[in-house]
Amino acid sequence: MNRQPILLPYADPAFLADPFPFYRQLREEGPVRRAVIAGGLEAWLVTRYEDNLAALSDPRLSSDVREASDTRLLERLPATDRESMLRTMLRCDPPDHTRLRRLVSKAFTARRVGELRPRIQEITDGLLDAILPAGRADLVESFALQLPVTVIGELLGVPVADRHAFHRWTTEMVVQGAEPPDPARIEHAWRQMRSYLTALLGTKRARPQDDLLSALITARDEENRLDEEELVAMAFLLLVAGYITTVNLIGNALVALLAHPDQLRRLRDDPGLLPGAVEEFLRYDGPVNPGIARFAREDVTIGGVTIPRGATVLVASAIADRDPAQFPDPDRLDITRESNAHLAFGHGVHYCLGAPLARLEGQIAIGTALRRLPGLRLAVPPGELSWRAGGLRGPEHLPVTFAPAHPRRHGATAAVVSASTATGTAGITGSTPARGDAHPRT
Repeated sequence: MNRQPILLPYADPAFLADPFPFYRQLREEGPVRRAVIAGGLEAWLVTRYEDNLAALSDPRLSSDVREASDTRLLERLPATDRESMLRTMLRCDPPDHTRLRRLVSKAFTARRVGELRPRIQEITDGLLDAILPAGRADLVESFALQLPVTVIGELLGVPVADRHAFHRWTTEMVVQGAEPPDPARIEHAWRQMRSYLTALLGTKRARPQDDLLSALITARDEENRLDEEELVAMAFLLLVAGYITTVNLIGNALVALLAHPDQLRRLRDDPGLLPGAVEEFLRYDGPVNPGIARFAREDVTIGGVTIPRGATVLVASAIADRDPAQFPDPDRLDITRESNAHLAFGHGVHYCLGAPLARLEGQIAIGTALRRLPGLRLAVPPGELSWRAGGLRGPEHLPVTFAPAHPRRHGATAAVVSASTATGTAGITGSTPARGDAHPRT
């Protein structure tokens, strides 16, 4: 095996637009490769499906960044609240992970999420009503972003007027590129986010409402099931994880369909294919790319390669989900694909808590866009689309044209910004066991 780390070329627009030929070469060269990933960090990439599946359930691979020998990983967390940032479900292992997950698991079961369908459909229609008359739009900015931000905002009880601000802070803290991030920008964004969350939690303490944050405050103040730092960290994680990858799921899916008009026509003609199609979009070009970071508690052998204690292990689900040993003809988009056990939502105890919500939002968003935007096509050549670099994959903008039309539903646009929710949060702080973390998982 070549011991020199390979550089993932995040500065290359061609790689950002289509990293999968490069990934295929990595997988063919061996099951594990040392690589320089986003932000100049070094990691061991696990490239094959079977090894990825096993790694995601291996207790020797921790989610706790304090297990990493590379101190730069800790330095990339806000210095003022580094300890609290390490106490989210995203970054801890059982038993703390289990305790924290139980606090919110009931809000994200398939049944509870299913009750949100009418409200998600209402929001989706309102967003499309707003862009229909123009016959052109940026479907990321005006649709793929706005839908999950609105949904998670309503679930948590975040005021409508504040949602643009928390998206801006999130972008500063989460989005990575080829170069190391600026610690000062991360610190500034976190201070703003922390100040905002503290004030919001204070408001909800004084005036509780029927939302998830109010329920978490009850769990903190009356039941002593988490401390104040964990409460702030949980609010941050749910807010960010509740929308950021779903934006990319919707954006990637629409790009894939526009590049495969035969698949677009088939899905438009048969909306019953939507659930399976969303699974295929997640496999074909998922929102987490190249994968999920873990840290070796001890020397670990994967695919015959010994990875040293303290190393960062990148469980490369995006590479594994194109493994021909698991998926026949893996580079072909097939919305009718069967046995689609992709790893886009992870596996094991950290399986994505928000998977049912992401799936439902994806199905409604994609299906409604195809139904209500006739003649949908890219407004620019595919090569002019710009893509996010590192960790989270999706188009930064998606300019399209379509046949203009008048909105069908009066008042629907106003409904998008309604503060009401489709279902309450009673019982969400129960202790039903569940399978994993809210996304994103990094």
